[in-house]
Amino acid sequence: MYNKSFKNAHEIDFAIYGNDMQFVEIELDPNESVVAEAGSMMMMNEGIEMNTILGDGSNQSNDLLSKLVGAGKRVLTGESLFMTVYTNRASGKQRVSFAAPFPGKIIPMDLSGYDGKIICQKNSFLCAAKGISVGIAFQKKLGAGFFGGEGFIMQSLEGDGLAFVNACGTVHEVELDVNEALRVDTGCLVAFTRDVDYDIQYVGGIKTMFFGGEGVFFARLKGPGKVWVQSLPFSRLAERIYQAAPQVNGSSRQGEGSALDMLGGLGNLIDGK
Repeated sequence: MYNKSFKNAHEIDFAIYGNDMQFVEIELDPNESVVAEAGSMMMMNEGIEMNTILGDGSNQSNDLLSKLVGAGKRVLTGESLFMTVYTNRASGKQRVSFAAPFPGKIIPMDLSGYDGKIICQKNSFLCAAKGISVGIAFQKKLGAGFFGGEGFIMQSLEGDGLAFVNACGTVHEVELDVNEALRVDTGCLVAFTRDVDYDIQYVGGIKTMFFGGEGVFFARLKGPGKVWVQSLPFSRLAERIYQAAPQVNGSSRQGEGSALDMLGGLGNLIDGK
């Protein structure tokens, strides 16, 4: 069943298909548009027109400098200068689908229900109704900036319409009350609402730090607000695939639990892998 969003941003309908390898199908009325990351399109009807734009299309000004500033913010989060806009140019409803780049879930977020803003990890944005601003959010605390896994810069989604975010593995939503705190592995944090206080906390204990396998720092999130957590960070999945490879740079691996594996884990203390 399709869900409807009545907002100042373009009004889009959507349906999400699949369990662990999901894609989202967007249904557009005539002249409605959706913006998406390059390379995320899966399929579309013939009535859909594609256009490449600077930034996210939320800035309606024709001023080139303003567009470059908006696009430059995206570059700071590791994204491309350009995004693709998909517009229905037909007389009836048309559909376009976008697929997640890794196994997991696609999270629909109606930003009007979250005070118009969500902070999320870099590379998590998939697509959104045209009019949603995809920018950056600087971490104000040095601890979060240096050791938070996402650095000083995270993605900021602002507006009053629908946006769709990627997460790896299973997604769990946690509603935090006032002053209620949650500690999360830095790689497992997907997104949080604007009122959540985000900082980095030292794990503590020299044995835990070196042999616990959980890194030196946790993300500490303090309510009120909502937090989205993923069960399998893509970096963790990629690391296990790398470890399972029969050869690395032409040399044979010694198997799980070998001295090589134990020593290699020391390099992951800071990033929480």
